[in-house]
Amino acid sequence: MLFRNLTLFRFPESTAKSLETLEKDLDSQRLRECGPMEMETRGFVSPFGRSREELMHQVGAYTLISVGSEYRLLPSSVVNETLAQKISAIAEKEGRRPGGKERKRLKEEVISELLPRAFIRPSRLSAYLDAQDGWFVVDSASRKVAEDAVSQVREAIGRFPATPMAPEESPRTLMTDWLTHGNLPAGLVLGDEVELRDPAEAGAVVRCRRQDLESDEVREHLKSGKQVFQLGLEYDDRMSFVLGEDLVVRKLRFLDVVLDQLDKDNLESVEAELDANFALMTLELKNLFARLEEWFGLPRPGDRD
Repeated sequence: MLFRNLTLFRFPESTAKSLETLEKDLDSQRLRECGPMEMETRGFVSPFGRSREELMHQVGAYTLISVGSEYRLLPSSVVNETLAQKISAIAEKEGRRPGGKERKRLKEEVISELLPRAFIRPSRLSAYLDAQDGWFVVDSASRKVAEDAVSQVREAIGRFPATPMAPEESPRTLMTDWLTHGNLPAGLVLGDEVELRDPAEAGAVVRCRRQDLESDEVREHLKSGKQVFQLGLEYDDRMSFVLGEDLVVRKLRFLDVVLDQLDKDNLESVEAELDANFALMTLELKNLFARLEEWFGLPRPGDRD
């Protein structure tokens, strides 16, 4: 269950108190089955799998949760094809083509007929809360998906003022300087991936993978005025990732020095494995987040923010 992408939010210290009843609050928003006339339902599921009842797993100040959803698959092509058949039948039987209002009504009828028979696609999204340092971490690179997870927690506990990152230092400017001059912070080294863009609207975009980022080719793009929008990095020989100018951490991968700490042979159950992975991951990410806070200026919001 090691996260692959990190979209980060911060919440004030006072919010940690409202997390004391989190287990009860999550239970009030437990995922239910998608009804025959519903397109989607969302709610919380167990981090251990849908067959389990518990809706959170806690290790110290860290609480792992999972947001689940059930979505009915009803392709627009199927709806349009069925609607076209109904319209053709009316034209053949009555010698007329339905107008706009009637077509709208017919489409609603088609959806009502097809929806109960549509397949259901389940999904699950993992996230965790750090009550000590005020981080809410979502395993997704999509801002919309992550904000939906924030909304789901907010709906459960009533008030959850988690806000996106508001860096005091421009990530784009800082990462461009790192790549241009090679003056990275201690413990940080360049990876082999970068996305460079001309900051002008509709400007050129250059994406490099498996590339020496100190090569003349990359430097020429920087000299022409392109800026770093995503940069591959390795931190402290313990993890690699691609950091975006939106401070979303993508393609997170823990390196062998970290993974070797997991004694998988002695993990006798799913619960033990999840517990070990979660404890290790949160410990490593705590160090990374402290550095992000230092490099970019990411103060924890106060109660008035």
